Amino acid sequence: MSKIKPVTDVEWDLVNDENKEIAESFLNQLHLSPHTLKQYDSAIKIFFRWVKDSQRNKPLYQLKPRNGLEYQNYLIKSGLANGSVRFKRSVVSSMCGFVENFYDDLDEYKSFRNIFNKKIPNVSNEKAKEKIPLTVEEYELICKTLEEQEQWQMLAFLKFTYSSGCRKGEVHQILKEVVDYKRVKDKDGNEKKYYLTHNVRTKGKGIEGLVRKLKFDDEAMDAIKKWLEVRGEDDCPYVFVNKTKDGKVSQLSTATFNYWTANAFSKIIGRHMFVHLIRSTRATHIVVDGNQDIKTAQDILGHKSSETTEIYVVRDESDLADGAF
Repeated sequence: MSKIKPVTDVEWDLVNDENKEIAESFLNQLHLSPHTLKQYDSAIKIFFRWVKDSQRNKPLYQLKPRNGLEYQNYLIKSGLANGSVRFKRSVVSSMCGFVENFYDDLDEYKSFRNIFNKKIPNVSNEKAKEKIPLTVEEYELICKTLEEQEQWQMLAFLKFTYSSGCRKGEVHQILKEVVDYKRVKDKDGNEKKYYLTHNVRTKGKGIEGLVRKLKFDDEAMDAIKKWLEVRGEDDCPYVFVNKTKDGKVSQLSTATFNYWTANAFSKIIGRHMFVHLIRSTRATHIVVDGNQDIKTAQDILGHKSSETTEIYVVRDESDLADGAF
């Protein structure tokens, strides 16, 4: 799928000042995570750049539903995935709703209405990627191959993500200090078989979101230690980093996790794979292969409800009929 180039500072400077003020006011009133806010900011700027290029830089109040349809068609023709089109449309629609509610005291906005009304059909939801968890053998093959290739950072990412059952946005936050952590102890002082990370922001509304500690095992700990040993000393506090030729080290983007999974890991097992599949694989291995209660998987994945965890567990439905025959 294609992507639309982000709006440069030079391009943004050319946007109608009134539209820029609306964009700033809208974004400032949102209570979103930094990552989501960045996505909203990008979507709004892409829309107003389109207004500048295709609608003679009109102020928002002069736009009509037909312009909303034209913008949606522009996104579709640009080759965006349906999900991306829906998101960008949703952001602009939310901004229009904001303007309807809070700019109605200005004469020119009294008659303004959302440019995305019910007469403009939204694009359809794309079929979700087929969720076939890794078998134990596939998981072990990826680990073995990465070790043979000495891809220590990839191996640490895979083992930690699998062990903790975390999302890519959570593994992205892990700090180097975790290698100094000790195993968790019970109330009697006996060591358990896992470690706890520092606080990690998980999915949730608001700037702070929900916070929890991730559980991970010795295999993940050893993989992280090996990667940090190979990586050497630097000032970046994060485990997963990008190192440039001139020696600069910075936190790795989550897009790199997508790339590793879709390319390197998929090539090893001979079928398409995506990051979130690791989370589903962990849940399935706990419940189906490990014969553990769904509550165990729920605890690892950090869900409030076991019903949510059930979505991640993939069972062989053909086995369910065996008892009836």
